[in-house]
Amino acid sequence: MLGYVTLGTNNHEKALAFYDALMGSIGHTRVFDDGDFVAWGVSLDQPAVAITKPFDGNPATVGNGVMVAMQMPSKEAVDAFYNKALELGATDEGAPGQRIEGFYAGYFRDLDGNKLNAFIFA
Repeated sequence: MLGYVTLGTNNHEKALAFYDALMGSIGHTRVFDDGDFVAWGVSLDQPAVAITKPFDGNPATVGNGVMVAMQMPSKEAVDAFYNKALELGATDEGAPGQRIEGFYAGYFRDLDGNKLNAFIFA
């Protein structure tokens, strides 16, 4: 179903450092890197998160209502991923907690303002 999600960045080097550390915290590495377009995952045949400067040359902007949700194996992993993001400079959009019955999540924005969450159905 989902192949990859691409997020725009206005500071490629800062975004690379942020996502290397954040995605590395859950065992994901760069699975594709052509210098401009970089994707993190576990393999090319699994879903990935990618960053790039917009192809049209205009500044990257945040899509209103767009969010990347990263499934985690436990509530502790949700907490750790969320905390790692904040440690790396992300901003809080909702601390980890039970949102509705069976859904635990923490929300944050990356250095470019893109919204992500870590979640588990629990």
